Amino acid sequence: MKDKLMKNKNMKTALLCGVMVIIGVLIGMLINERKVPAIKNGDEVVASIDGKKFTANDLYTELKEQGGQNVLTSIIDEYITKKEVDDDDKKEAEEYADSYLENLKAQYESYGQDFKTALAGAGYDNEEAFKKIVIKDQLKNIVAENYIKKNNFSKSDIKNYYNEKVEGSMVARYILIQPKTKDGMSDEEVKKAEEEALKKANTVIKKLKKDEDFAELAKKYSDDSSTASEGGLFNGFTKDEVVSEFWDAVVALEDGKYTTEPVESSYGYFVILRVKQNKKPSLKDAQDDIVDSLYEEATKNDANIVSKAWAEIRKNYNLKINDKKIKEAYDTVVKSYNETQKTEEQQG
Repeated sequence: MKDKLMKNKNMKTALLCGVMVIIGVLIGMLINERKVPAIKNGDEVVASIDGKKFTANDLYTELKEQGGQNVLTSIIDEYITKKEVDDDDKKEAEEYADSYLENLKAQYESYGQDFKTALAGAGYDNEEAFKKIVIKDQLKNIVAENYIKKNNFSKSDIKNYYNEKVEGSMVARYILIQPKTKDGMSDEEVKKAEEEALKKANTVIKKLKKDEDFAELAKKYSDDSSTASEGGLFNGFTKDEVVSEFWDAVVALEDGKYTTEPVESSYGYFVILRVKQNKKPSLKDAQDDIVDSLYEEATKNDANIVSKAWAEIRKNYNLKINDKKIKEAYDTVVKSYNETQKTEEQQG
């Protein structure tokens, strides 16, 4: 339960990865590296039907019309990514791909669908081929993230965040009482289970008022098996790592005091004892975590921030697009990133 209590800070949204994978599928269909013949002058015939010949130039012209800008930027970004990432980045991307693949397979299985069949329908020979696309997309995300963290946040931004939001971590003990609910229960049955859980939490508080030991009560009553055996001890957590109800309750307490009313949350009812608050870390020690938080906030506030970062990265690599049509399409897309943000700010 402690793992559930802590928020997932490293979650890259499945939606974003799903979109990137779909783009990878489309590009994979357009450009199969194992089957593209060498082209000398553009007049080579790539296919024919009823005597009609289709040349490499025909294919190139059509590809330009049907997403040439996307294909070109994908090729360019892959080149840049290979130059930017290191072994740690590659390891991180592979671990992410393994986790993403495992979760995706579980989702398909939960709906009674065959994952291999779904992969084949998307144009993949096997899981390894799909995993390579996920790794490639994640490496691209890592390059953008590194660029944003290095260039988007000033020393002033970091210092202001430190002064306004960084606090010392907390040490607390807690007892979690969960309603005994299960699937198929009626609303009335769920309500009754919640009332019983609340009653039990209040019983624990009454025992505390009679000077019974908090740690012993946690071992006896807490439904959180991960902390109950340790007397409910939760050591060194911060605001970003717990649900707001839990944090707000701990902050409101003095050291050595416990909540005199159950704290309701989506997990059940908490009875919390504040042990102490650790000293606030130095700006130097907190800087990496602050930049992580600033990045997280930035991605929430600007859906196009990664795309804009990649536009800047390409510019830094002296990108020059010679084809007029593709350049116009590319410039239009890049311009739309800022226009979309302006529209969202006006509506917001």
